[in-house]
Amino acid sequence: MKHLAAYLLLNLAGNASPSASDIETVLSSVGIESDSSRVESLLKELEGKDIQTLIAEGSQKLASVPSGGAGGAAASSGAAAGGAAAADEKVEEKEEEKEESDDDMGFGLFD
Repeated sequence: MKHLAAYLLLNLAGNASPSASDIETVLSSVGIESDSSRVESLLKELEGKDIQTLIAEGSQKLASVPSGGAGGAAASSGAAAGGAAAADEKVEEKEEEKEESDDDMGFGLFD
């Protein structure tokens, strides 16, 4: 994945066909060691292909994959709302406690 990310960064920067050394330079600039066999494999797979077309095809494939979990999201948001209400109550209690306590004992800073 890191090799592909470096390839895409180089492509985005205007290098239409990054070389293995370009990818290795990008990765080493952030302290990541690259695997030359993976870089070569990546370059063979992407040779002669348009990145924008590959991204569009990939997006279409991802759109067709069911993501599920909608029920869990509703339950999570309900639990989050309950948690938020409980947090609001705690804040209100703390504010009431502040109002009740007389930390300055009736004297102001500039009285």
